[in-house]
Amino acid sequence: MIWFILVGVVVILEMFTGTFYLLMIGIGLAAGGVTALVGASDGAQLVVAAIVGSIATYGLRRSKWGRTARREVARDPNVNLDIGQTLVVDAWSGNAARTTYRGAQWDVELEHGARAQPGVFVIREVRGSRLIVANSDK
Repeated sequence: MIWFILVGVVVILEMFTGTFYLLMIGIGLAAGGVTALVGASDGAQLVVAAIVGSIATYGLRRSKWGRTARREVARDPNVNLDIGQTLVVDAWSGNAARTTYRGAQWDVELEHGARAQPGVFVIREVRGSRLIVANSDK
């Protein structure tokens, strides 16, 4: 019964963390409990719990749910709130321009494939003090 009480405790703790790793440990603990119900020795129960928990944790880590999505920070709107905002460029000099955005002068550069024409642009990326923009549909 101790194994299954531990499973309950680990599942409750999992609800506070928001990851699936404690659930994988809970699967290992449940396997130890099943081994105990079969009548195996204490050592066998511990070994089964450790092996099953390790395999489940490793499997989770290799799955798509165990990997953190790595996004390029310069293009991540969750990191930089300017991404997705619009600005107006009056004149281009090649693929570069200078324009006012949020009350300051910024260097603006065209994203690959964008057209250098005056108008409204959408910020796609921020590289230092340069805004990388694309044509807007507006």
